[in-house]
Amino acid sequence: MSHFNIAGLKEQLAELHETMNEPDFWNDLERSTQVSKKVRIAENKIEHYEKLGSRADDVEATMELAQEMEDEDLVAEAGEEIRKLQADLEELRLESLLRGDYDSNNCYISLHAGAGGTEAQDWTLMLYRMYTRYCERHGYGVKVIDLLDGDEAGIKSVTIEVTGDNAYGFLRSEKGVHRLVRISPFDAAARRHTSFSSVDVMPIIEDDDNEIEIDMKDVRVDTYHSSGAGGQNVNKTSSAVRMTHYPTGIVVSSQTSRDQVHNRENCIRMLKAKLLELREREREQQMADIKGEMKKIEWGSQIRSYVFHPYSMVKDHRTGYETSDVAGVMDGELDGFITAYLQMQ
Repeated sequence: MSHFNIAGLKEQLAELHETMNEPDFWNDLERSTQVSKKVRIAENKIEHYEKLGSRADDVEATMELAQEMEDEDLVAEAGEEIRKLQADLEELRLESLLRGDYDSNNCYISLHAGAGGTEAQDWTLMLYRMYTRYCERHGYGVKVIDLLDGDEAGIKSVTIEVTGDNAYGFLRSEKGVHRLVRISPFDAAARRHTSFSSVDVMPIIEDDDNEIEIDMKDVRVDTYHSSGAGGQNVNKTSSAVRMTHYPTGIVVSSQTSRDQVHNRENCIRMLKAKLLELREREREQQMADIKGEMKKIEWGSQIRSYVFHPYSMVKDHRTGYETSDVAGVMDGELDGFITAYLQMQ
């Protein structure tokens, strides 16, 4: 467990505590918020590590006792605890790969169907279910913020809010274009079709985080009747909200709440998330320019292919990770892809 660099993490935590003890530390709200957040993350990682160490010591003691007493029940109990420890250790190993400023945050996932009509809209619905199942597997909360149904089947677009520890850190690997190859269920001639859907993942900024400020003079706010499910009241009143940010051209919308005020709050949070993402993207582009990298940063590039026919395979083009278990992937088994991406990073 030495590769987790807990000594370095404790040293970083000590430096952060020294920063917090500076006389004028709390005068700068933005700085104090960021430092406090880093302290909380470091403390949680150290606590997690130390608890695992304590559990490992307990298992070792149990194994020694079981051998002395030749107690098969104790051996079985220790074996079960070892299996749990291995799973928790893998979780801690992945957490140690999360080093971004916003990796611990909740996030928004937005899916948009590409060209191709019903085919792409059905593919977008399949991806929506895949991410929902992934979140269920990992105990994340999921809430639909905005949804636009397809013309005949599927969905044109959907935005969901994902809440849970390190949601953004793990799911940011999914940002990009996802490609599907299959025999179309909508084609009477049973021909093979290729469909595309884009996935965007944005960290949600906490309410007390003043890092992104929005001047509402730069924002146009439109209200309209909701077009999605939600009951008659939603469709009869102008509860849905759309916001357009003039300086950047960013557009966000929320229509799943019956309350217009709630939808406005959702839009502001999504707009902040998109503005933060835009700023981070510009920073990465600047770093690439400084390093003199020849490779262009393609934020909208194809990242993964899902092939249902003529063979079964899902392959990530960034990491090379692939699996033939297409059904498992579509049921939310994404850990292999996410782990490979974090290790590559």
